[in-house]
Parts: sequence; structure tokens; C-alpha cells
Amino acid sequence: MVKRLGWFLFVFCALVRAAAAQPPPAAPAATPAADDGIPVQSDLVKSKCGGCHRSDDKGRMTRISYRRASPENWEKTIKRMVSLNNVRLEPADARNILKYLADHNGLAPEEVRPIAFEAERRMVEFTYTADKLTSDTCSSCHTISRVMSERRTKEDWGLLVDMHRGYYPLVDNQPMNGGQGFRRTRPQQTEPGEDGRPPDNRHPMERALEHLTKTFPLNTPAWASWSASMQPAKLAGKWAISGYQAGKGPIVGQMTVSADPSSPDGFNVETHYVIARTGEAVNRAGKSVVYTGFQWRGRGGVPGSDNVWRESMMVERDWREMSGRWFTGAYDEIGIDVKLVRLGSEPVVFGSDLAAIKTPSTARAVKIYGANLPATIKAEDIGFGQGVKVTRVVSAKPDELAIEVDVAANAPIGPRDLSVAGTVKPASLVVYDRIDGIKVLPQAGLARVGGVVFPKQLQQFEAIGTHNGPDGKPNTEDDLNLGMVDVKWSIEEYTATFGDDDTQFVGALDDKGMFTPNVDGPNSKRSGNRNNVGDIWVVAELIDTTGPANAKPIRARAHLLVTVPIYMNWFNTGGTQ
Repeated sequence: MVKRLGWFLFVFCALVRAAAAQPPPAAPAATPAADDGIPVQSDLVKSKCGGCHRSDDKGRMTRISYRRASPENWEKTIKRMVSLNNVRLEPADARNILKYLADHNGLAPEEVRPIAFEAERRMVEFTYTADKLTSDTCSSCHTISRVMSERRTKEDWGLLVDMHRGYYPLVDNQPMNGGQGFRRTRPQQTEPGEDGRPPDNRHPMERALEHLTKTFPLNTPAWASWSASMQPAKLAGKWAISGYQAGKGPIVGQMTVSADPSSPDGFNVETHYVIARTGEAVNRAGKSVVYTGFQWRGRGGVPGSDNVWRESMMVERDWREMSGRWFTGAYDEIGIDVKLVRLGSEPVVFGSDLAAIKTPSTARAVKIYGANLPATIKAEDIGFGQGVKVTRVVSAKPDELAIEVDVAANAPIGPRDLSVAGTVKPASLVVYDRIDGIKVLPQAGLARVGGVVFPKQLQQFEAIGTHNGPDGKPNTEDDLNLGMVDVKWSIEEYTATFGDDDTQFVGALDDKGMFTPNVDGPNSKRSGNRNNVGDIWVVAELIDTTGPANAKPIRARAHLLVTVPIYMNWFNTGGTQ
């Protein structure tokens, strides 16, 4: 017992000596520059936050006035104040505080655009190249784009580091992505580097703080310009929708936006769109709020349905266009890339139900989608270019024309513009003579088991037909995208371990390319009582029925990783609207 106690005291004293020898950097002195800090003019923010965040004689509140952030980051802060600091807020007050902070202590469009994927909940491979040490340290726990969604003074960046050390003590000594923790855990380098320069022995967090302060300061020209010109976005009216949903293809339709008197910068939304290749119609209703004059955050769904879609878009400065992503799913994995353009009274052509049309073809049915289309129109008023002739107008409605076309055997191969009564939709479809190959997208997919304790993360795949283009070679710049093609889907073993049996346990792939993972494990039916995770190939097989009778099927595949749930989701917002 005495030996154990002595060993414990020896280790404890050694740790104390190490900590004293290599202290972490202290936060900068709390003396902001005279021109730093954004005065808070909201009585609600002062009353609900002022108990901890004191105001000075210029109306600047500690911490709050020295930070700018995205709506999502401000929402995370408010949730943390409620859950950890016992702040009492009614939902309406929380929404109004969020609105004020996002508007007055927010980000400019130029600051948001590079990291719009964060709010759009896209799964992208993003590498922050400006400073690897900062990226390694921060992205070990959360996305680096969350850091890029912040602007702070030097003092406040230091206080943010202190907050991390207080809430998460392990960051002091836990190496991050092969780098170092928040305090020095490795001997200082003494030899010059490969370039002959003396080593940089500053503390890792000193280097990170220097980079953050320089790269993401509180005051920027972009914010000075935007905050001066910012005004409530006037978006009421009708908007043309064009977009793309993986596994379903292009969508086209309209959105009707009207002001919501009960919400500042709020709107009521009615949405109608059609999945072009199938004609499936979708109607949704919802609400939205525009933060900082340009950040659209909405939510809505099919009336009577529990399937809620969220919307994250950027409104352009001329209020004529919006673009972004609509998404749903437990992990926001199902989504539509959208672009909206304000509609007037002039005709607009969205596109057709076909991504490609084969030569030769006779009496091929085609649907043209748009808005304000002519009620009476002749076949000669519609054109697809050389070798494609519109032979008949079957029906005409303001949002849809049904026609028939003939495609000549010698029609030139390639993209075609679609014209309707003088209105043109560039590169509306492709004329082709054969399918040279297919690609399965995404080439690397991710799914998560769940359904018992945690939700499942689904993965949608799709097969895209390709034509080798004029040079006749695959995977070159002149290849033609023929759009989605109908294929036979299957899964095959991706041999990662000896005696792999993943295809039997990880989940199932339906005939539309949607993979649904299995339930949470462990699974007693599996060797070793393992979980239902693993690696598989997702395989698409296309038989071109329009080609030669003895043609071989065209195959392509993609890798799918089926892994565990996200057990700790750092303050998942659930949306800012």
C-alpha cells in the first residue's frame, strides 16, 4: 500500500512539474481597442444576457460585442447558455435574440460564400490550406468551417480557447490529428528545418491564435460594407425553381413567397415542383426567415406529413436569385440542390423531362416545363436545333407543353438548346447515338446503422449514362452526360477482412438505388457477435435495349462504408427556423 501511494505521489509531482514548466498560453489582457466591439441596442438581449455579460458606457457587452457569427453558431451559443448556464428563455425570446445577433453581429455574404456548405449540411471533402496546425487542432472535434463561421477580436479568440479547456479538459494533452493538444506535449525542436530556418518553438495554441486573429478578425471591410447597406429583403412574389435530387434527377417548379406579418423578415411559402423524368408532383408549405439580409433559413413539408424539409439558401444582392440546398433525414443526408429565379410575366423555360434523346427516334414524347408558357403554340415555334423536328403539340398549359419529336439518324451528337416562342433554355438536353458507359454516384458513400437507439443514415446512389464524345475516349473533357439511366442494382462483397460477410448484415439496396442500413448491433448471428457494419460494393448494371441484341451489360460500381452512428452530436441545431 505504501509503495502504491509513493508511486502515485511521484507521478503526481512529475505531472505538476511538467505543467509548471510548460504552461498553456494565457488569454490576452481584457483591454479592447477603442474601435473594437459592436454596441448592443436590443433591450431583450440586454435583459436576458446582461446578468453575465456586462455593458460598458458605449453599450458594448462582454463577449457578445466582440464576436460575429453565422445564425447556426449563434444558435449553438444560445443553446449552451440555456443548458449549461441555466439561462431561462421562452422560445419566442430565443428566436428574437438569435435574429438580432445574426443581423447585427453576423457575417457578410463574402464571408459566408466559401463555407456555405456548413449551413447547407453538405457532405463534402474540404481541406483548409491556410494553416494546417489550426485545421488539425480544430477539426479533430468539429468541422473547420464552424471556425470559419466566426469573427472575433484577439482577446475573444483567446477566451474561446480558455472555454474549450474548461469544458473539455482532455484537449490540453490529447494530440489532435497527429498534431499537439492545447498545451505542449512534445519536446521543443532544436534543429533547423528542411529549409534551413530556425525552428518555430512557439506554443501550438499561440500559433493558432495568431492565425485566427489575423485571418478572422472582428472588423473586416466586407462586414463594414454589408452592415451599412443591409436592409430587409423584399422577396414576396413568385419564383421559378430548378434543381437536382440525387436518385430522382432534375426538379422544376414554382415557389410563392408572401410576407409573414408575425415575424420580422419572415415569409410564408407555398412550393410546387415536379420531378421532371417521372412527372411526380410535390406540394409543400412552410415558413422561412432571412437572417443578415441574405441568409434564407426555412422549413416545411407536405401538409399532414411528418417529413420535414429544411432550407438553407443565399439571397443575391439584387433579390432576383437564391440558391442553396433543401434537405431532410436524420443526418440531413437527403437533399436537393436548388436555384430560384424571380418570375415576372414573361415566359420562362425550365427544361424538359428528358436529359438525353437517342437518334434515330420517331414520335418521341417530350414534356417541356416552364412558367407563363403560351396557351396557343405551333410546332414550328419550338426548336431543338439541327436534326430534331417537333412534329406535334399534344397539349399546352402555362407550366407544361406536351410535344412529339422526330430525331434524324444523321442528327449531330451533342448538347441542344431548347427554344419556345423566342425563349431559350441553353443545353436543355443531349442528342446521342449510344451509351458508352455508366458511372455510379457518389463514388464513395456513407451510411450509419441505427433504428433501435440511434437513427439510421441512408445513402442514395444513382447511375449516370455517358457518351465518349467526339474523341471517342472515356473520361475526357468532351464526354457527354446523358443523365440518369435505369439500372439493375445489387451489392457485392468488398473484401476488407478474411472471411468477410458484410453483404449479409450491413443492410439492403432497393431498386431505386437507396441503401438502408441494418439496425444497431451487436448481432448475435454474426461471428464474434459483431456490429452490423462493414464495406461493400454497390453495383449498377445497364442493358441497353436500344442497342444490338448481343450487347454485353454495362457495369459500374461504387464503394459504400456502413459504419456506426454519431454517438455525440455537438449541439445539433435542428435548424434555425
